[in-house]
Amino acid sequence: MPVVVVESPAKAKTINKYLGSDYTVLASYGHVRDLPAKNGSVDTDNEFEMTWEIGNDSRKHVKAIADALKEDNELILATDPDREGEAISWHLQQALTKRRSIKKDTPVSRVTFNAITKEAVAEAMRNPRQVDMPLVEAYLARRALDYLVGFNLSPVLWRKLPGARSAGRVQSVCLRLIVEREMEIEAFNPQEYWSVKANMTTPRGQDFEARLTVLGGDKLDKYSLANSTAAELAVQAVSSRNMVAQSVEAKPASRNPSAPFMTSTLQQEASRKFGMGAKQCMNAAQRLYEAGLITYMRTDGIDMAPEAVQAARDEIKTRYGAEYVPSSPRIYKNKAKNAQEAHECIRPTEMGRDAKSLKVSEEDQRRLYDLIWKRTLACQMAGARLERTTVDLGSDDGQVVLRATGQVMLFDGFLRVYEEGRDDVVDEDDKRLPQIMQGEAMKFSATMGPQADKAGKDAAILSDNKAVLGLQHHTQPPPRFTEATLVKRMEELGIGRPSTYASVITTIQDREYVRKDKNRLYPEDKGRIVTIFLLNFFRTYVGYEFTANLEGELDDVSAGGRDYKDILSKFWRDFSAAISETSDLRISEVLDVLDETLAPQLYPPREDGTDPRVCPKCGAGQLHLKTSRTGGFVGCGNYPDCNYTRPISGEGAEGYEKVLGEDDGDEIHLKSGRFGPYVQRGEATPENKKPPRSSLPKQGKEFLAGWGPNEVTLEQAVTLLTLPREIGPHPEGGVIAANLGRFGPYIMHQLPDEEKPVYANLKETLDVFEIGMNRAMEMITEKRNNPGRGRRAAAKALRELGEHPDSGGAIQIMDGRYGPYVKWEKVNATIPKEVEVKDVTLEQAVEWIAEKAGKSGAKKKAPAKKKAPAKKATAKKPAAKKPAAKKAAPKTAAAKATTTKATDSN
Repeated sequence: MPVVVVESPAKAKTINKYLGSDYTVLASYGHVRDLPAKNGSVDTDNEFEMTWEIGNDSRKHVKAIADALKEDNELILATDPDREGEAISWHLQQALTKRRSIKKDTPVSRVTFNAITKEAVAEAMRNPRQVDMPLVEAYLARRALDYLVGFNLSPVLWRKLPGARSAGRVQSVCLRLIVEREMEIEAFNPQEYWSVKANMTTPRGQDFEARLTVLGGDKLDKYSLANSTAAELAVQAVSSRNMVAQSVEAKPASRNPSAPFMTSTLQQEASRKFGMGAKQCMNAAQRLYEAGLITYMRTDGIDMAPEAVQAARDEIKTRYGAEYVPSSPRIYKNKAKNAQEAHECIRPTEMGRDAKSLKVSEEDQRRLYDLIWKRTLACQMAGARLERTTVDLGSDDGQVVLRATGQVMLFDGFLRVYEEGRDDVVDEDDKRLPQIMQGEAMKFSATMGPQADKAGKDAAILSDNKAVLGLQHHTQPPPRFTEATLVKRMEELGIGRPSTYASVITTIQDREYVRKDKNRLYPEDKGRIVTIFLLNFFRTYVGYEFTANLEGELDDVSAGGRDYKDILSKFWRDFSAAISETSDLRISEVLDVLDETLAPQLYPPREDGTDPRVCPKCGAGQLHLKTSRTGGFVGCGNYPDCNYTRPISGEGAEGYEKVLGEDDGDEIHLKSGRFGPYVQRGEATPENKKPPRSSLPKQGKEFLAGWGPNEVTLEQAVTLLTLPREIGPHPEGGVIAANLGRFGPYIMHQLPDEEKPVYANLKETLDVFEIGMNRAMEMITEKRNNPGRGRRAAAKALRELGEHPDSGGAIQIMDGRYGPYVKWEKVNATIPKEVEVKDVTLEQAVEWIAEKAGKSGAKKKAPAKKKAPAKKATAKKPAAKKPAAKKAAPKTAAAKATTTKATDSN
């Protein structure tokens, strides 16, 4: 009975269902070995030999596989069909060989399947091969490069830039994209321009809108009307002329569907349509793949298997009719650089199964499957047919021409099922026009309509007859990246790979280099400093072209065309020299370089013409770039006599570090600190070292509506600075007060004979300003009478996930003081902050519980059934392990067969 190893217990359960009792299916729970986080794990003096270590969490899983091999002397490695999956198989084979679980007579084979279906699994088992060493060597090269960069560059950051946490081969380049985009936005100078629109009426009384395209006989471009004076003259020129339909042109047009999903486009579309982060999207896709519902979700490929194409065409015909099926199948080819994950696109395993028929309880999985299913069908559907109409209205003297455009849908085609989202709104004239005949005279409508009502007085010029409107516009800076557009840009540059996008974007947020606000990515000051440092001292290694070329070389390794140690040798020679050059630099020297480089952003010209480097507080000191453990900032050179500081993003950046106004003779400031934005009364002085301050209120993780840093007013700030608010005196002594704390709003009271105050949490943030004495007394009395006073009340269950699949016992998601967590018996496992409570699956919870139990050494039910989880993954009773079952394994011979080494370039 062969032992089959996959990554996750969910995948093991699905595969075992197809293989039956002839196989024992176990899970490795991801990577089993990694490089220890210490010097020498990659020996640069000994041909880059690597020292591997089995993780604490992985030891029990490796032991379970080793124990199974004592009874079943055959191993089939069935990990994922990409470079990471190949590496896990190699690690397992190496680790089991080292502990002598794989003997000389133990057959070891490798199988891969792009989808977890009965047919795909059976086909894979009929075609085993050996571990693809070129693919493994490409993984080894990547892992060594990441180690060498991270382990050698991160300490340089720690020493030279206090507060910086890490650098990485891909993460630092990704961070550079975000920082440079922010600098583009800050340096952007908006350009004013105007447009003119007219509301016209046909002889049959139907209104339509037209825009000015010719003035004074000259064709206008975007910036021809540069100011209000030019716009006003244009409005008068249009409104004073009679307009006739000079030409009416109708042209057929068509739209074709987008290609099926690969990893990057799936992440982009999930972000656009559902606001899913890259990691959230991949977690949902992983569960769908493990359940056998979609093909493998880490791929650069957009081609589709012929049988899948035919199945899609059949389903389209059945559901929508033959007219929606094109005469021949649509063929898609890759355009991405270095496409190396040679797999199919991401598609459903069964075209006839839509989201409504899916037995999936998690909403993220359901929405993502629906997206994949619709995109897959749409990509094989007929194009949409349109008719685009263009009408030019001209004056008799030829001085003015207005143009109206519109379109009519003749056949919806693929749009009946799916339309791709857009990252940024594009204004298209897709309105339907009324019937217009050439030569007909057009009249101005009685009013411009809703546009005139929406336009502000300072941004619009309206004609006397209210039918012609001049609108002011300003050019816009490039938009900040979303996770979707960042993935798209990394893909275009050839940076990273499908398997790395989600983890890289998560890492730079976890390192507090970047924050996500309303789905847009903003660089923190710490991230700016790190990027500018790397650009000045390690520019080559955060270069877009260098990183992309390195990816290309690693692809050559995976194809067997290059020695990975040659790549490592060449890289290390230059990189180690760059590290050595910075080792003798003093922090002050580094800051001087960064200060000079960042000068245009740090010290922009002031409106009053004064020197931007002169301290605005003391008027004498010079401003300089400084660092702290929380990141970079600008401070006065006269410290400690002058303690002026501000963020490196500039004076008043995004509402931070500005004076909101005065109250009772004190300036009320909005500042940004370690724990976020706050308001402060006056400035710190030697006599008043800690002036009153208060953080901006939050509801959960978000700022309270209307109280964000860009919205808070002077009145709101003064109200915040009244905290703590005295609600009233307690009958037994002391005062009940309300305040905002680190964990939210609360009230407190301390009796004269009590050692510690009694605290009671408030549900609504604004209650701190509104709660009355009666309610406060009730809450404090209830809290004081509670036997658990001083402790948090028993946590309540947020969700019931079900029974533990291996050991029994309910698994719940609880509401903890520091956030939600998973509870099983006495094991409490924290839920990662990027995972929403509604998205947690039973399989994830089981994994977290196993990890927590392993780390804490907890002795629960599991040790008593140590072998049970391994065998339970087969979903079979112990009876399946009888000798007779071993002999009745018809597929074993095929599994033992060794085929020629695979030549794909995963």
